[in-house]
Amino acid sequence: MRLSDVTTRTKYTRIGVPAAVVGVLASSLTAAPANAAVATEAPPIPARTGTIPLPSVTARAVPTTAAPNTYTVQPGDTVYGIADSFGLAAVDVLTWNGLGWRSVIYPGQTLILTAPAPAPAAAPAPATTHTVVAGDTVFAIAQRNGTTVDAILAANGLGQGAIIYPGQSLIITAAAPAASAAPAAPTPDASTSDASTPSAALSAPQAENAALIIRIGRELGVSDRGIAIALGTSMVESWMRNLDWGDRDSVGLFQQRTSTGWGTHEQIMDRDHAIRAFFTGASNADGTITRGLLDISGWESMSFAEAAQAVQISAYPERYAPWEAAAYEWLALYG
Repeated sequence: MRLSDVTTRTKYTRIGVPAAVVGVLASSLTAAPANAAVATEAPPIPARTGTIPLPSVTARAVPTTAAPNTYTVQPGDTVYGIADSFGLAAVDVLTWNGLGWRSVIYPGQTLILTAPAPAPAAAPAPATTHTVVAGDTVFAIAQRNGTTVDAILAANGLGQGAIIYPGQSLIITAAAPAASAAPAAPTPDASTSDASTPSAALSAPQAENAALIIRIGRELGVSDRGIAIALGTSMVESWMRNLDWGDRDSVGLFQQRTSTGWGTHEQIMDRDHAIRAFFTGASNADGTITRGLLDISGWESMSFAEAAQAVQISAYPERYAPWEAAAYEWLALYG
């Protein structure tokens, strides 16, 4: 059920250059007896010939291939390894791609390897209006009109928890341009942390999947708590992306497995099927049932992590709880 957790550690090796050892030749003098009339002069020490070879230090090879604009991650890749192979700083690659030091990269992902050029300023689009129809959400309206949720809420004097209703007229304005500033360099997480710090910020594909999970949950009559559990579970299992790969035969939004009865590969890759299966379970050909959240007796009284674990049966049950607060934020924003 679980996407193998891959932890990449970068080892730095210090190359010590030992100092040259110079032989110091010293003559041993034997004290002459006090009553000796003439001291015998020590024979001269022959001059040392040749040189003492110094250990050689191999300089780090400078890549001769210029970094491409983008790079597709291959199995076994690390951000440090990719950056090093093209003579780039790992911190730059992280910054250009909006990643942190503990971010996970995966095969097939495209990374930017050049500093992004500043976007030219665009003329603001004129404001329009939209009449809300049944099933609309602020997020869906923003997506269709090429703007943002924040822009629509601000233009209509609405808060994050505001409810829209059929027949309501909304003013649609373009999103405010972002302030021109250099992206902040990623800050290393505390060394004692075992997981990345949860963030409520979602990319466009993640937000689309969040909205779909919420919509289907509402259709099935699932409570807000149940929907929040689904959102947090999907983030832990697949970064809320419909992945076509995973640990063993795990795929999809919830990394469900064909071998444990969640459906065929094609069914699990169908987001609608995967979401409904998470809530209501799946029927197997042998007559057994793979339990979904609503099949778990007493799930409503379980903790957020306990309920998610009852469905997923993960090797890492402790990873669900940190996403509870963020899941409720997504529910308020995209529901």
